[in-house]
Amino acid sequence: MNKKLVIAYSGGLDTSYCAVSLSKASYDVHAVSVNTGGFSDDEIKTIEDNAYKMGVSTYKNIDAIASYYDKVIKYLIFGNVLKNNTYPLSVSAERIIQAIEIIEYAKSIDAEYIAHGSTGAGNDQVRFDMIFQTLAPNIKIITPIRDGSLSRQQEIDYLKENGINMSWEKAKYSVNKGLWGTSVGGEETLTSEKPLPESAYPSQLKNKGEEKVILTFDKGELVAVNGKEDVSEKNIELLNNLACAYAIGRDSHVGDTIVGIKGRVGFEAAAALIIIKAHHLLEKHTLTKWQLQHKDYMSNFYGMHLHEGQYLDPVMRDMEAFLQSSQSKVSGDVFVTLKPYHFNLDGISSKHDLMSTKFGSYGEDNKGWTADEAKGFIKIVGNQNKIYQQVNS
Repeated sequence: MNKKLVIAYSGGLDTSYCAVSLSKASYDVHAVSVNTGGFSDDEIKTIEDNAYKMGVSTYKNIDAIASYYDKVIKYLIFGNVLKNNTYPLSVSAERIIQAIEIIEYAKSIDAEYIAHGSTGAGNDQVRFDMIFQTLAPNIKIITPIRDGSLSRQQEIDYLKENGINMSWEKAKYSVNKGLWGTSVGGEETLTSEKPLPESAYPSQLKNKGEEKVILTFDKGELVAVNGKEDVSEKNIELLNNLACAYAIGRDSHVGDTIVGIKGRVGFEAAAALIIIKAHHLLEKHTLTKWQLQHKDYMSNFYGMHLHEGQYLDPVMRDMEAFLQSSQSKVSGDVFVTLKPYHFNLDGISSKHDLMSTKFGSYGEDNKGWTADEAKGFIKIVGNQNKIYQQVNS
């Protein structure tokens, strides 16, 4: 009897090799892909058609866009998470949800094995394996590319020998598109000094003027764009379409990988960067000094743990509870101007705005205290420094 196996299938060279070789090895292969944004219906149909050419028994596409937003992106917004103050965790966040959806599907069909096409040199092997091991320790993990240390050419030769004569020429640029951004890798990102060319980015400049956009947040979540209400994941897609026409959100990220080496990747994440910056501005107006301070380091920990594949550790639920609680007053409108290659945050409007003239205007007018009270406050607040200097001078 064939052994039931689920494979995380993207339709690329690595997962195609895995599907064919494992089918030939008497496994009953069930291919699964997870849509976390960026796939059209036609693209999903092509992936399905190709999967059956590789000899799989079944193919399933799981729509996880709403789950991706609710379980991960929402908290990345609450935390204004940018790894190394640059990268909105576009791909690493996706992999966590994809791994969870795939292992849950494997459990639902009583699969004995699960496979993925990761090599031994990247972050994804860690993320997939950790999720799989944690949620289904009895399901054996198989990784043909990693275990065989296979080169790209060896995979192509094997597929051709088995009658799979598809075009496997490696694209000049590797593009991974999802709801929270698109990563772009190429020969330039393997260096420390070369920038990606304009043509490498999927979205090209179309609009050269300016466009005003109003983003409405309710308890930290984006609930409307230009007054039109929808679920947050749809609002992200809408904003991304608007902003991509201005070629907004391009940058490159250099970071420490889970396996201990430095990595560099280009990306465009128009909606993610605008939402994070707009949300942060609204927080500056509606949260207290200490909320903002403690949120900064908590969010940094949250983003790092997510990147490192630690999503299932209970500390993540603890931090999510903190982040969720911090958003109770983060509601209002943020006014944004889109321009070619960049955007401006023009201001906010919120009933929770702590910059209220009722209590005074900074540097201009105080209404909540007297001059003598200010002098007394300054004297008391300076006590520690005065004592230190006098003791140690």
